Amino acid sequence: MCRIISVSNQKGGVGKTTTSINLAAALGILNKKVLLIDFDPQGNTTSGLGFNKKEVKLSSYDLLEKEATAEETIIKTEFKNLDLIPSHINLAAADSGISLFSGKESKLKSKIEHLRNSYDYIIIDCPPSLGIITINAFCASDSVLVPIQCEFYALEGLSQLVNTIKVVKRHHNANLEIEGILMTMCDLRLNLTHQVMDEVNKSFPNKVFKTTIPRTVKIAEAPGFGKPVAYFARFNKGTWAYKGLAKEIINNNRKG
Repeated sequence: MCRIISVSNQKGGVGKTTTSINLAAALGILNKKVLLIDFDPQGNTTSGLGFNKKEVKLSSYDLLEKEATAEETIIKTEFKNLDLIPSHINLAAADSGISLFSGKESKLKSKIEHLRNSYDYIIIDCPPSLGIITINAFCASDSVLVPIQCEFYALEGLSQLVNTIKVVKRHHNANLEIEGILMTMCDLRLNLTHQVMDEVNKSFPNKVFKTTIPRTVKIAEAPGFGKPVAYFARFNKGTWAYKGLAKEIINNNRKG
């Protein structure tokens, strides 16, 4: 059964887009059929998979503001089992436009719900904000994956995200849950890393992934070549980490 996961944190620089790309690619490598939706106006997921944002014809913007169908916006990638709905800078103006629709919070859900029959996982890369675009993603999703960087202020602003999830759960999507908290850019040699991980585990007991994502040069370089790290550096520790995350999610959902 298909699972739709939003990747979200309104704090920038935590590895949200990096996680979206590399988790989706890892799930595809593990023989899961995956659709990755770039729901961020910056379009970094789109370019990170090797597509020119300026040449995109139909995008996630057209799902929300126009009459385009999901099938019309999906493009094939060169990566195993991985399709993409790209983004466009016009999506930045969608907050005001969507408000013209009734049921504005469920616009995305109405456009992609039937795709559950075609994919094992749908991953949505959300913008670094908690506006109507992100709420649309939450309404369409089964869960929210929250990347957190291993730094002093890791939990800063996270209560606002959790409150938004609770509001969406209460009013729009009763089944929405936290998929897990993912520690990113980890250097396990540092005491700070372990202190932050302890703090996050105390704040979110039983919700932190066992897998952590290391800080590696290859993960940082891969988007510049339009590739997930697994296709850019096959034997890099970042590649193994994202495959580990994918396996953990698959196993957790089997148990659920």
